[in-house]
Amino acid sequence: MKKFVETIKNIFSIEELRTRILNTIGFLIIFRIGSFVVLPGVDPVILSELGGEASGIFSFINTFLGGAFSRASIFALGIMPYISASIVLQLMTVAVPYFQKLQKEGDSGRKKINQLTRFLTIGICMVQGFSYVSAAIEPQAIINNTFFFKISSVMILTSGTIFCMWLGEKITDKGIGNGISMLIMIGIISQFPGSILAEVVTRGLSEALILILEFVALFFVVLVTVALVQAVRRVPVQYAKQVVGNKVYGGQRQYIPLKVNASGVMPIIFAQSIMFLPAMLAGLWREQSDFANYIGTTFSDFTSWQYNLTFAIMIIVFTFFYTAITINPNQIADDMKRNGGFVPGVKPGKQTADFLDNILSRITLPGSIFLAIIAILPAFAMIAGMNQGFAQFYGGTSLLIMVGVILDTLQQIESYLLMRHYEGMMKSGRVKGRTQAA
Repeated sequence: MKKFVETIKNIFSIEELRTRILNTIGFLIIFRIGSFVVLPGVDPVILSELGGEASGIFSFINTFLGGAFSRASIFALGIMPYISASIVLQLMTVAVPYFQKLQKEGDSGRKKINQLTRFLTIGICMVQGFSYVSAAIEPQAIINNTFFFKISSVMILTSGTIFCMWLGEKITDKGIGNGISMLIMIGIISQFPGSILAEVVTRGLSEALILILEFVALFFVVLVTVALVQAVRRVPVQYAKQVVGNKVYGGQRQYIPLKVNASGVMPIIFAQSIMFLPAMLAGLWREQSDFANYIGTTFSDFTSWQYNLTFAIMIIVFTFFYTAITINPNQIADDMKRNGGFVPGVKPGKQTADFLDNILSRITLPGSIFLAIIAILPAFAMIAGMNQGFAQFYGGTSLLIMVGVILDTLQQIESYLLMRHYEGMMKSGRVKGRTQAA
């Protein structure tokens, strides 16, 4: 405890780091305040009385937005349209030659892609904003449901998303951590205290032992998630020595860190989005077909074995797919060959690419299986009797995002401390990316 207090003092003794942390806190407070500002023309009292809790895909989005979606806030769409646009552009850089060319142009290409991402975000905001105003807000809570209300609300929601994008960029530039990820994380964490309180009230003193076991189980789930996020397979790379003038360059052994879970939370997001389709489509023919009724009922139940088995298989498939489009062994092998690097015992070129592809396949399979297990853990938690709000922190996208963002933020804080020869936040159990202090 004494070392922890000393580390906190060291953090706030570094002026730049202290300023960045305070800036981050300030920007996050602005984001949370905005999530409680209701759209003009919506009665928040009636909305709360109607108990407008989001369900289905809306519940999934509401989790990321800290409840702003169900409150009909000006930040009801949050940063999600920007993330959707980023995913679309990322996929297009793999499939469309024009975007592949932009990606290889360096800073100018990235600026062009970022500009296109922003334009696409505005388009997505308009479509999602109109759908949100038309379908997600309870009609009784709208004071004057006119066409002008819908148009003005769409403009406000679009402006709210653009403002969230600006906040995210400011956190990245002036604060600590990745701004977009921090906004999502703070929205998820904001629901954690309420979920704990609801679980404690539900269990009561008569089930205190069960409550303790739940927290112990949550602790070990977090440990496993951290291990999955941090696990890497280091491939040794040797660089040939080069003599330039009187100096010798190269000759050092480095490593290519291939992550066991290189795809992050994207497979879960893709699979989660598709898993809502069977129930939605079955609802169209539920009255005419018993099979459609069965599909709709089964895939509306997040705890059914059919839902979770399909969900797990889709996560495994999407993990391989997303890893394949984000990591290109041929490009890595070509870059190594161009810079005079080689994997010991493997010929440069095609054999190196095949070697890296073989390693990726071997580590992605167990990584995808563990990712699928973590994704379906909330269903087992609900089966065990936990409330849905508390159970969602036992795995899935929420837990992976929180762990990933917190670890990334700790790495940045570590780098500031080590540059000034202070001991880092984790002396034992070093955070990945930490280097030895000089």
